[in-house]
Amino acid sequence: MESVSLQFPVAVILLGGGLVAGFAGYPLLRPLLALYGFIGGVIVTPTFADQLDGWWFIGATLAGGLAGAAVALAVYLATVALLGAGAAAFIVHLAVEGDPEIWLVVAASVLGALMALVVRRYVVIIATAFVGGWTTLVGGLALSRNQAAMAATAGDVSGLFPLVPLEGQEAFAAAWLVLGLLGSVVQLLASRSVRGDD
Repeated sequence: MESVSLQFPVAVILLGGGLVAGFAGYPLLRPLLALYGFIGGVIVTPTFADQLDGWWFIGATLAGGLAGAAVALAVYLATVALLGAGAAAFIVHLAVEGDPEIWLVVAASVLGALMALVVRRYVVIIATAFVGGWTTLVGGLALSRNQAAMAATAGDVSGLFPLVPLEGQEAFAAAWLVLGLLGSVVQLLASRSVRGDD
């Protein structure tokens, strides 16, 4: 029964978080990575520094947080490469009927990773826009009591596109495409004005 009571707040968080990620994900990505890395470092450090007392423990915890932030930012490029590889594998699966040959998926993933690193700003903008769009849709649908979206708020995303065939999910896919494209345009225009490009 606990998962039922948590569905509404989770749906609201998904809706709000999706809107923020979809329309402002690029400028927030690196600060959020640093923040989560810092939090992770603070959480992990006491397991290694539990024998320290007082200010030494506080100092070690803060140092662990800073190290976690540095690691998270260093992983940024690997994350971009993984986004490119994942997008390429997704495109191959959409383009090929049935299961594609493994060599094709691997080759497309490597090429996608390399290309993503070359154009990482655009990859991050598009990825955050589409992930934010998907999350916004799931949150909104869960608030309207859609069964597949409500299951997603409890952790089961297996009933939603792209994990299920497009058949029967056309409206979801079209709305996702519109939100992703709109978020991409908004972020591209916002990042362009911040950078001072013409």
